[in-house]
Amino acid sequence: MTDAVLSMKNAALSLDGNAGRVDILKGITLDVERGETLGLVGPSGSGKSSLLMLMGGLERATGGSVDALGHDLTRLGEDALARFRRDHMGVVFQSFHLIPTMTALENVATPLELAGVRDAFDRADAELHAVGLGDRTGHYPSQLSGGEQQRVALARAAAPRPDILLADEPTGNLDEATGEAIMELLFGLRDRHGSTLVLVTHAPELAARCDRVVRLRDGRIEAPERREAAE
Repeated sequence: MTDAVLSMKNAALSLDGNAGRVDILKGITLDVERGETLGLVGPSGSGKSSLLMLMGGLERATGGSVDALGHDLTRLGEDALARFRRDHMGVVFQSFHLIPTMTALENVATPLELAGVRDAFDRADAELHAVGLGDRTGHYPSQLSGGEQQRVALARAAAPRPDILLADEPTGNLDEATGEAIMELLFGLRDRHGSTLVLVTHAPELAARCDRVVRLRDGRIEAPERREAAE
C-alpha cells in the first residue's frame, strides 16, 4: 500500500487552439509517494510541464481525476485551489516570477503574510540565508543576477514548508555552474523540509538524482523507471 500525496487516474488535458481541440495529456495514471523525488523527462512538447501544472492545480484536468493530499483538485473552485497551493505547495518555474518592485525579503515574506504567518519576515530572512542570500535581502530583482533571482524563487517556494514542491526546469535559464548550484539548493531544501519533490528536467544528470523517473511522449507515460540502489 502506497502513501501517495499525488494520485492521478486517467487524467487528461485538452485545450482549444487555432487548429481546433488539442489533446495534450492522454489518460495519465500515476501515484507519487510521500517524500519521493520524481523526475519527469521526455522530448519538448511531450507534456511534462502540462503534467506538472495539473499536479499543482494550475491547469484543470478535462478528464479523469487529480488528487493531492486527499483533495480532488478537479472539484475545487479557483479560490479553494489558491488556498490549497498556498498552504501545501511550493512551485519553482524556469522564469523567476519575482515582483520587481519588492526586495528579495519582501518577495519571500509577502506570500507568508497573506497566509497569516506571524513571523513572515523572520522566516523569509532565514530562508534567504539558507540559499546564500543573507547579504542580499534588501536588493530588488533588477539588482540580482539570474542565479540569485532563482535563489529568491527557491526561498519563496520553500518558506511555507510545503508538503509538495514542484519545479519546472528550474535551471533552464542559467549557465551550467549556476544551474548545478541551484539544484544542490533545491535538493537541500527538499531534505530540510521533508517535501515531496516533482522535477521537470531535460538534464539526464538531474533525472539520475531522483528516486524515480517517468518518461513522457506525445502526452502519455512511456516508461516509468525506478533507479536501482547503489551497490
